[in-house]
Amino acid sequence: MTSQKTQLITLKIAVVGDVHDQWEVEDGIALKHLGVDLVLFVGDFGNESVEVVRAIASLDIPKAAVMGNHDAWYTATEWGRKKAPYDRSKEDWVQEQLDLLGASHVGYGKLDFPAWNLTVVGGRPFTWGGPEWKFAEICKQRYGVTSLEESADRIFKAVKSAAYETIIFLGHNGPSGLGDRPEDPCGKDWHPIGGDFGDPDFGEAISLALTAGKTIPLVTFGHMHHTLRHTKVLRKSIFRSPEGTIYLNAASVPRIVENDSEKLRNFSIVTLEAGVVSQVSLVWVGNDFQVTSEEILYERSRSVS
Repeated sequence: MTSQKTQLITLKIAVVGDVHDQWEVEDGIALKHLGVDLVLFVGDFGNESVEVVRAIASLDIPKAAVMGNHDAWYTATEWGRKKAPYDRSKEDWVQEQLDLLGASHVGYGKLDFPAWNLTVVGGRPFTWGGPEWKFAEICKQRYGVTSLEESADRIFKAVKSAAYETIIFLGHNGPSGLGDRPEDPCGKDWHPIGGDFGDPDFGEAISLALTAGKTIPLVTFGHMHHTLRHTKVLRKSIFRSPEGTIYLNAASVPRIVENDSEKLRNFSIVTLEAGVVSQVSLVWVGNDFQVTSEEILYERSRSVS
């Protein structure tokens, strides 16, 4: 019965790339105009920007989110704590963000969506990215996770507790294994240039989920911005695995730009048909909430089974 129901479902998903304080009331209105069923946030709302998270948490559309490294900017490291613009002995802006998002925050957890026979599983929260684990202290303090191996196990534990066999993975940074060129979805684009800067624990958890027979149509993330630091070439935002999983880097930054008298805001739009990604596009929405431009990033060939 479940598989039969899944075959009938078409789902329109918006993925919001790194926000970096660029979220306005108009963004929520734009999402309504786009007619999306589900919104996924890849984190980096701002530097512990409680008010931005408060606005996003109030969004009246089904959603899931993970926290990025900037969401613990004044908490996760000694240098960050020295720069904190608030009294950390009296306030905890990291926890305030988590409390506001509640169950919508899926870092090291999951959120089941019964209407679509779908579970969203979150990767490691507050990740900085790469094979060396920065921001390790915050994971140890808040989640009791002390190694990348434990981190992979923690993510896979969420997979095992998922109510549904179809799983979307949502991370701040993407998994390792998507290429080591600077322009690859998680490629290192600063000196020394090159190298896979994906998260090995995220990659391992996805591999374990596939081995366990889970269906994974989409893995989406941000962190590594589309515009590279060393060249005018744009980062490759899509990778399709041999298993048919679509990996989407949604970090088109800045996500709001001013063009003449018009303000444009971007969203990545994923269409999921019968549990398979059929199209991914990057859209820009204008002042009248209409799509001003659409770049098709991926389109499934109808000949692909």
